[in-house]
Amino acid sequence: MQVGWSILLIIHGILAVFLVGAVTHQAVGVAWPVAKRGSGFFSAVRGVNGMSYTNAIVVLFLATFILGCIIYPTYRINVRTVLQEYRFFKPEGMFEMKEHLLALSLALLPAYWFLWRSASSANRVARTAVTTILAAAVWWGFLTGHIINNIRGFGS
Repeated sequence: MQVGWSILLIIHGILAVFLVGAVTHQAVGVAWPVAKRGSGFFSAVRGVNGMSYTNAIVVLFLATFILGCIIYPTYRINVRTVLQEYRFFKPEGMFEMKEHLLALSLALLPAYWFLWRSASSANRVARTAVTTILAAAVWWGFLTGHIINNIRGFGS
């Protein structure tokens, strides 16, 4: 049974990498748009069409979130207790914050999708704010997950 949980964790991690890349790319493109097309890496990153990432980000977020919910009970039993035994309260608190941020981001997802679906110059500030919040939450979750995994490992 341990192999099954490890495979789910690896898939969860791969989806998280895709999600971090997509939401970061979109956030940079909306927060720091390119004034005129140039050649170069930063111009290419900034010059993306953010609307083309929206559906992929929503699907990746939901898939990653659902897999995280499936893996979560094993974390609660096997990893969190060890963090408490060794008095690693800061990493445990980081994970608690991750849970809250990602739950709030899940609630923010319909507004995010709607703002990008009806993207215009009138809602650019709102799109920038919501996308930046989503990107920050995804990055927090991604880094926290790796830190916790490096401290204890999954199911070991």
